[in-house]
Formats: sequence, structure tokens, C-alpha cells
Amino acid sequence: MPSAAERTRTLVQSTCSAVLLIPGASGHRPEQLSPEARAVGPDGEVFLLFPADAPPVRAATHAQDDELPVVLELTDVAPVSVPHRIRGRAWISGWLTCVPGIAEPGRMMLRLEVGAADVDDLWGCGEVDPEEFAAAVPDPLRVHETELLQHLHAAHDDRMRELTALLGAHAATLVPTRDVAPLALDRFGLRVRFSAGPDACFDARFDFPRPVQDLSGLRREIHRLFEAARS
Repeated sequence: MPSAAERTRTLVQSTCSAVLLIPGASGHRPEQLSPEARAVGPDGEVFLLFPADAPPVRAATHAQDDELPVVLELTDVAPVSVPHRIRGRAWISGWLTCVPGIAEPGRMMLRLEVGAADVDDLWGCGEVDPEEFAAAVPDPLRVHETELLQHLHAAHDDRMRELTALLGAHAATLVPTRDVAPLALDRFGLRVRFSAGPDACFDARFDFPRPVQDLSGLRREIHRLFEAARS
């Protein structure tokens, strides 16, 4: 199981949506508070790229003591159509400052010094301190997950349905399954949502025998999983 720090780091370095919450500021549209790009620095700081005239840039420029307390909220939505598509959220609180001279003209790089973080996702809830966040390694499959889940859902629906055979006699009767969809994928395994509607669904986790590190290893494990369902 990935740690809370690893899950938070994965969300920050994935393509999930992000909004910068500035205490005391209101009236801004969500897109004005969403960074165009984000990255994690060597010391665990989070770099956020904004247009030079964006509200967070203006707020950080005029902040008292040159530090602006903010919260970066990340929302992870399943890339395939399933009931209850929000897979998780993370909140990173800290202090925001401008970093001039890095971004191209018309843009400004902001630096978020991490003070604390929390995650609430498919694995559960967890708190993360700055040292844990800085040392954590994001999941190696994060850059491929969206494409892989969409491919499994669109091209291998029949194979996904066959995974019902691995649930066992009792679990297979919990919901009169109408839809089966891949919900999440990481180096530890595949999570699948079985549903008969928005109010009748459950998730099953299919763990790999060992964590995979690349696409080649993932393909082997997915093939092994499908073969186990057929046998």
C-alpha cells in the first residue's frame, strides 16, 4: 500500500485538477486560481506557474512579510465514467512567494513552501508532514494511468467483466452487476468498480504479486490477471 505521502506526491505530480485557495480572497473564478503547470522541487517545495496578472501572483506580490498563507487543493477524478467519479482530494497548506526570472515573459513562477498536507482518497485519510512529502516518490505509472484506464474501459470491456470470477461466490452476489469499469491503477494493483447504478456499487482491488515499475511489467501483470479470471 502506498503511504499517505506517496499518494499526495502522486496527486501533485499528476494531471488532476488543482486550485489555490487564498484565505480572505473571494470573487475569483476557479480557472483564475488554477496553475498552468506544477512541479516539486528538490527540497519538497511546490512550484506553480501562473499568468503574471493572475490573482495569486498579485496576492503574493503584495503579501505582508513577503509570505502568503495558502492551501493548494487537488481533486482527483476518475478518467472513465463511473458512479461517484471523485477518487480523492489532497490539501497542501503552506506559504506562497514569487520567484521572478524563471518563467517566460507574461508568466510568474510561485513557490509554495509546504507546511502540512492531508489526503483523503480510495485508500483512506492520512496526514503528511513536509519531510515525508519531500522524501516521497510519486507512483511511476501516474503519467500513463489515464490512457491505460481509458484503453481498458473502451477496448477490453469483456475482459474487465470476466474479473467478476475472481470476486468469490459471496462478493459476486453483493451487487447485481451491470457495469464493470477500471477505476484506478498504480504500481501495486488495479482497482475496479462494479455497479448496478449510482446507489449500488462496490470496489474490488486486484493486487499484483509485486509492485511494477514500468509499462512492460504492468502488461505482464494485467495479462496474468485476465488469465486468472478465465481459468
